[in-house]
Amino acid sequence: MSYELTIEPIGQTLEVEEGQSILDAALRAGIWLPHACCHGLCATCKVQVIEGEIDHGEASSFALMDFEREEGKALACCARLESDVTIEAEIEEEPDAESIPVRDFPGTVTRIEALTPTIKAVFIETDLPLHFQAGQYVNFFLEGGEYSRAFSLANPPAGGREVELNIRIVPGGRGTTWVHEQLRVGERVRLSGPYGRFFVRKSVPGALLFMAGGSGLSSPRSMILDLLAAGDTRPMTLVYGQRSRGELYYHDDFLALAARHPNFSYVPALSDEPADSGWAGFHGFVHEAAAAHFGGDFRGHKAYLCGPPLMIDACITALMQGRLFERDIYMEKFFSAADVQQVRSPLFRKI
Repeated sequence: MSYELTIEPIGQTLEVEEGQSILDAALRAGIWLPHACCHGLCATCKVQVIEGEIDHGEASSFALMDFEREEGKALACCARLESDVTIEAEIEEEPDAESIPVRDFPGTVTRIEALTPTIKAVFIETDLPLHFQAGQYVNFFLEGGEYSRAFSLANPPAGGREVELNIRIVPGGRGTTWVHEQLRVGERVRLSGPYGRFFVRKSVPGALLFMAGGSGLSSPRSMILDLLAAGDTRPMTLVYGQRSRGELYYHDDFLALAARHPNFSYVPALSDEPADSGWAGFHGFVHEAAAAHFGGDFRGHKAYLCGPPLMIDACITALMQGRLFERDIYMEKFFSAADVQQVRSPLFRKI
C-alpha cells in the first residue's frame, strides 16, 4: 500500500510506501528536505502538515513538543503517512547543489587499514558507481543490515567504484566496535546515499578554509582532493587537529599536496602532544591554530567545518571574532542522543 505526498511550496507529488518516512521518500525522489540527525532528535527536518494524517513515529518530545504536534508540525525523518498528505517545508535554493536521488548500493569490503590506533579506513567497492558531491555522507548498514550508521565519504567523487570511510571507534559504541573488531575483507555490505548538504560552493569566489578535528577530516579531504584534481586555483587552507601525533592521519599526504600545489596550505595542530616530543607544529586546538595562522582575521574566506560539536562551536566563535559570519560558514554535524542538548549553536539562527 502507498500514499501520495505533496510537498509545498514546490508543488511536487510523489508516492510514499507504507512504513517509509517522509524524508526517505523525498530524498529517494531527488527532493532535498532540511535534515541532520535522521533519528528524531534535532528538529532540523520539522515540516508543517497542511492536510492528511501521519504517525509521528519515534520523534523525541524534546525535538517535537506536544503543542507543536497539535499545531500540525512533524519531523520528516520519523513521520509516516496514514493517508494522502500535503506538507509545507522550508526548501532553500542552492545553486551549487546537485540533485542526486538517494539509492542503495550493495558492495564488497576490499581493504581495511589502520590509520591510527582508533581510526580505520574501510574501503568498499560498490556494485554500481556511487555519484556524490565531495563532502556528502552515506549510511553504512552494519551486522548484516540490522542497523546503519552515518559516515562521511573520505575519497573524491572521481574515485571510481571504491569508496573510503574513515571510522573512529567509539568506546561502548555497538556499530564502530563491530567495524573495528569483526568486519572482514570480502564481506558483502550495503550503503545508502548520498546524504547531506555539505559541499563546496564552487560558484562563490573567495579563499577556502577547511577546519577539521578527529575523523571529521573525511569530508574536507574529499573536498580538497576534488578541488585540486579539477585544477581549482583559489587559495585553500586545511587546519586539522588531533590530540597526539599518533592520531594525526594522512599527515604526510597533506604535506606532499602542499608541496605540489602553491595554492594549498596545511596547518596541523596537536592539543595534547608532550612539549618534549619533538613535534614542531602547532600545540593547541584547531580554532587556536587557525587564529594564529591568519592573525585573527578571516575576512574574505568561506569556511567549512567538520568535527566534534565542541570543536565546531569553538571554531565558530573564533571565526566570528575574526570577522567571518554565518553566510560564509558551512558545517556538517552528526548527532547522537547525547548531543541532543547541543543541536543548535547559540551563534546561529539556522544551524
